[in-house]
Amino acid sequence: MNATHGAAPFAKKMYIAGRLVEGEDSVRVVNPATCREVVTLPAAGMGNADRALEAARDAFPIWSKTSVSERQAWMLKLRDAVLANEEHLRACVHHEMGKSWADTQEDFDLLERALGYYAQEIARVEDIPLPDSAGTHAHRLVHEPVGVALAFLAWNFPLLNLAYKLAPAMAAGCPIIIRPSEKTPVSAYAVGELCAQIGLPEGVVQILTTASYDVVDHLTASPVPAMVTLIGSTETGRHIMRTGATTIKRYSMELGGNAPVLVFPDADIDAAVDVVCGVKFSNAGQICVSPNRVFVHRDVLDDFTRKAVKRAQSVKVGWGREEGAEMGPVIDGRAWTRLKCMIDEADLNGARVLTGGTRPAGMTQGHFLAPTVLADVTETMRIYREETFGPIVSIIPFDDDSDLERMANDCGEGGLVAYIFTRDKARAEDWTTRLRYGEVQINGVKYDIDLPHGGIGQSGIGHDCSPLALQDYLVVKRVTHLNDDGRLQSTVRI
Repeated sequence: MNATHGAAPFAKKMYIAGRLVEGEDSVRVVNPATCREVVTLPAAGMGNADRALEAARDAFPIWSKTSVSERQAWMLKLRDAVLANEEHLRACVHHEMGKSWADTQEDFDLLERALGYYAQEIARVEDIPLPDSAGTHAHRLVHEPVGVALAFLAWNFPLLNLAYKLAPAMAAGCPIIIRPSEKTPVSAYAVGELCAQIGLPEGVVQILTTASYDVVDHLTASPVPAMVTLIGSTETGRHIMRTGATTIKRYSMELGGNAPVLVFPDADIDAAVDVVCGVKFSNAGQICVSPNRVFVHRDVLDDFTRKAVKRAQSVKVGWGREEGAEMGPVIDGRAWTRLKCMIDEADLNGARVLTGGTRPAGMTQGHFLAPTVLADVTETMRIYREETFGPIVSIIPFDDDSDLERMANDCGEGGLVAYIFTRDKARAEDWTTRLRYGEVQINGVKYDIDLPHGGIGQSGIGHDCSPLALQDYLVVKRVTHLNDDGRLQSTVRI
């Protein structure tokens, strides 16, 4: 599995209206580890987009009224098909993104687990009784599907990102149109094949990619979607909201971040290095929650820096499955060039490249960047100001707390996650209130399907994972009955 054995295993079609179909356009998928074509896949034109919208619209009255038990059965049937096709699904991710084989496991596991989790979670959604001040009426809040959902996925976790949208939408009773990134559509198309294989009712799920911004805008501006959900950049989120403003829509978006790490003098340095380097070098640092700016107290700066450099130098970079690679390439040549420019600009302006900063030794093929550690990074540098999205640890020393809060919260447009390392519980709790982020992780890191994931400010709205994500696909309706012994009242206050 360490080389592309022709395009045949990955030759796939779009999944629209319960059928595998050809497209009006095409996209070329290239493995960034080899720079070789994996496959050319069909992609959507306007006609395909309209068919997907029509199929989802027509499916809503049926799927939204399907019983919870029947929806659960379909989700578990799809989960079983996913489990039976683990090798192929992981191979799709391995080739389309150049991920190390080990890194494909998380993608696969989250898809399987999300289908099972939300199949259970939808059964826990119950009517909520409301008190009546006069005692004349009975009230309850009931949950109903919001309508057709439209999902735009990022390329960094092709199956995981799909799972975050597909599972809660199916559970809630919302037909969904999924547009995976044109860079990594192969594994999503493979899920479409499984939907066709199990005979999923027509229109419940559509999976199509496109490289055309006109098609993306056409889907977004359509009055059919009641909800638009996105994993992507803040800039993309703003564009989607502007384009979708043709009608009132609900939005759930996980957007960019510029995560700070605060390493205080009493921190467990080994634990801090493990988390920072573990998240930073996993998936080549192409993770929305990856630490971007590592603020280290000067008392422990040398210890932290020395151990981070040692950890970076120990990472096995590569792609081949049997080689035991730990970190693959960045997604394409454009990403590699952007990262190299950020490193070079920081170096030119006074930062020190302690390790990495260019291609790994002996690797001339593929978009590989060696795990990199920079010291003496300052606020004026682009690598400080922008989300890196690459395997670069940027270390910023600090002496006291006087300016740390401002610097940590000065994250540009992001407010996704922050990390704190200290043995002082009071300090940790104090800083959780001072940091303006949707998540604060203390002395470790934990993500799972049952834990809410979302940012604040320009880092997004709504959540992925947990029951909170399910609520994004549900609307609340108030139902009021006159009690048998109540007096008829009609009071309207607006």
